[in-house]
Amino acid sequence: MNTTEIADKVQALMPGVIDNLTELIAIPSIAFPGYPSAPVEQMGQRTLELFRAAGFTDARLMDVPSGYPPIYGEIAGPEGSPVVVIYAHYDVQPAPPEQGWTSDPWTATVKDDGRVYGRGAADDISGLVTHLGMLRVFDGKPPCTLRLILEGMEETESNLEAFVDAHPELFACDLFVIADMGNLRVGDPVLTTALRGDVACVVTVRTLSHPLHSGIFGGPAPDAMMALARLLSTLHDDAGNVAVEGVSRATWAGEDLGADDFRASADILPGVQLTGTGPVGDLLWAQPSINAIGLDMTDIATSSNVLIPEASAKISMRIVPGSEPEKELDALVAHLESHAPWGAQVDVRRTKAAAPFQCPTDGPGYAAARQALTEAFGSPAGEAGSGGSIPLLRNLQRAAPNAEFVLWGAEDVAGSRIHASDESVDPTEMQRMILAQCLLLTRLAGARRS
Repeated sequence: MNTTEIADKVQALMPGVIDNLTELIAIPSIAFPGYPSAPVEQMGQRTLELFRAAGFTDARLMDVPSGYPPIYGEIAGPEGSPVVVIYAHYDVQPAPPEQGWTSDPWTATVKDDGRVYGRGAADDISGLVTHLGMLRVFDGKPPCTLRLILEGMEETESNLEAFVDAHPELFACDLFVIADMGNLRVGDPVLTTALRGDVACVVTVRTLSHPLHSGIFGGPAPDAMMALARLLSTLHDDAGNVAVEGVSRATWAGEDLGADDFRASADILPGVQLTGTGPVGDLLWAQPSINAIGLDMTDIATSSNVLIPEASAKISMRIVPGSEPEKELDALVAHLESHAPWGAQVDVRRTKAAAPFQCPTDGPGYAAARQALTEAFGSPAGEAGSGGSIPLLRNLQRAAPNAEFVLWGAEDVAGSRIHASDESVDPTEMQRMILAQCLLLTRLAGARRS
């Protein structure tokens, strides 16, 4: 098929793709502890059925020691054709009412802007149905050998990393296509080439042996919560830049996300300033960020007039591509231990050290992907980073050290609101991404034949 024929077939298949998107949004496949397992198992089974029908006739749920199983399958392409592993995940984030949804998160809803709203619509059901659409264009007989990996616990404690390490032979390939990213704006194509890493720790501050009456002792007796607040405030300068000595920094040379687009996508309240200095692209993809993502102390409902003897916070720091997570975590821990106010006792417990990732961009697979994306969107494809982390990519790289990576998808940063209320996907982005994946496989196969 030529490009026009492929594009026409993609367009004809889109109603079925939207039907799949609608069906899968309705399944609350939340793999987090404490949520019911039946919907996740239902999602895994239904996803398996869809991919079997689309061409992966041998697809199966893989045995794993714990958690929800990944789905694996293979379609043999023509002899000597490139081997491509396609990835997405079938679990989704929770959608609690307090997030402020304006429509039912488990009912696919098309609003006036034409986008489809619902939990997982973008992250990552759009990735699942993009792969399905691509397979149907080729009638289940793609021009390359395809291997399928669909994760069931990407949003929580992944069990796929250990599975990849234990079975590297299943992931041997020329190219990984990771459909769990997206463009900065609808219609503006980019390939994601760098992801920040993530290190974390829990810092505990102690000032008293036990609680004290805040009236009798308050003033000269230091409160642990106030000491913790002062300690956390040292992590940034007045402009909001990370102020931890020894943490790596860089600059971003690819496409940028403008401040206005960023404010709109983040729903920052009127009058609230952006933090940090420099271009948004630098701040998101080439500079570290630090956030307190959890806090342990007396809650308001059970509080009384006492000084707090102990308070803890969980600190997450995103680290820049090219940095070593253990060294970055060392710098964060050293800062916390050396900046305690009033002689407060500080204990730091390390909890996470996930490496960043950087895609090589000088190989034939990347070149073919960039050309395919440019053709599918009708405008030149750029490069963007991701502030998020996918530790799995390092495991895949170890399993197939000579393979290339293509990170893309239909999750536009400016509008999809992944993990937040009113998550959505633009159907035109999915259509163009299906076309791009078809063109990529066609070009890879053609290059190998020539």
